[in-house]
Amino acid sequence: MNPFKELPKDSKITYASWNSLAVKPYDKNVTGPYTKTRVILMNGTEFESNWFLHQFNRHCLNNDIRRAIAEVRRQEQQQQKRISALKPLDETVLEHTIGYEQLAVDLTAEMAQKEPNPIVKAQLDFALLEDFDHLYRYADLLDMEEGVHAERLVGAYTEITPARPTISEHRHPHDDVRRYINCWQDSLITRLHTGIITAAEQQTMNYYMNISGFYHSDLGRKLFSEIAMIEEQHVTGYGSLMDPSSTWLESWVMHEYTECYLYYSCYLDESNAYIKKIWLNHFEEELKHLKIASELLFKYEGREWEQLFVSGAEFPSLIKLKTNKDYIREVIKSVRLTGFKEITVPIDELPDNADFFKYQRQVNPSVGQVASHNVIEKHIKRNGEDYRFEDKPHVEKTLRDRTIDNTDLGRKKGF
Repeated sequence: MNPFKELPKDSKITYASWNSLAVKPYDKNVTGPYTKTRVILMNGTEFESNWFLHQFNRHCLNNDIRRAIAEVRRQEQQQQKRISALKPLDETVLEHTIGYEQLAVDLTAEMAQKEPNPIVKAQLDFALLEDFDHLYRYADLLDMEEGVHAERLVGAYTEITPARPTISEHRHPHDDVRRYINCWQDSLITRLHTGIITAAEQQTMNYYMNISGFYHSDLGRKLFSEIAMIEEQHVTGYGSLMDPSSTWLESWVMHEYTECYLYYSCYLDESNAYIKKIWLNHFEEELKHLKIASELLFKYEGREWEQLFVSGAEFPSLIKLKTNKDYIREVIKSVRLTGFKEITVPIDELPDNADFFKYQRQVNPSVGQVASHNVIEKHIKRNGEDYRFEDKPHVEKTLRDRTIDNTDLGRKKGF
């Protein structure tokens, strides 16, 4: 499908009533995990759309463009409110968080396996292991505080076990900045991947940043705060991949194209008939937004949309959320990598005076101060071992012992 050649249902933007925004929440006990993760994905996509358009508005001198931005943004806001209302009141913060991390794991794995640019693929694989470890830490906290086994929430599609320990993810800011892509040379799917994953990780970062202060336990507050800092690193890494040379109008067209691509992917992938209709409705609204952005690109920059899609604008392979256990097990073999300026290298190859070690000494003067470690230690002390859901023994032998939380792997040389 080429969304530029699809005719929107309505020629003009119309706005929803309050009743149509107050949709029926899903039932957390019967709704599939990938329906829940699609809700999180599209909530984050709408958040990115709104804040991109706010930033565009603040950097635009033309009030005609600003009025068009405001008109589109208002409907994007309504879409976000509708999606947000799908989350039920009885789904706890930690249960919802498991959905965030399952999305991060399986969305990243889905894209990494299709990504042709080696730099982008390397960043996807690198951060995948960190989100995978976050899922494990939150799952142990959920088991301790609510008596809920996260394997039920993820539908057994995603293993729950340690990867690169969260304590080993604390890197100096310089070591999360990557090389950016070239939108004229890289494939369409690479451009989509960088925008989608940046928005998804940004939504996770924002959620954890805000929820940490409202969480009911001190250990939970500290865990959300720590992992929010890692998500900041991920947003830095992914965001730095995006081509900074694009104009505001070029970027707007790409944002709207990405939303069309994602809503259409969700529509085809969705098993919940009620939510499937929402994805289709939003897709049809996004076709209008794409048309508006394309017309403004031509009016103010004299450029047709075809000039941004030199290899064609047909949707590439659509996003399909599914189990990725075998692929993730392969990626875990690179658990000893860490960041070093624009690249990733094995921890043993870092210079002894590297910024990574200096930063670790500053933020982790004592392992006992690190919440991600304390969650596992507390679970082991209470239950004799950590909580995991594994199909077979861990691929990394040093992470098979369930009575010890490994805080050296990927952080110290020789481990």
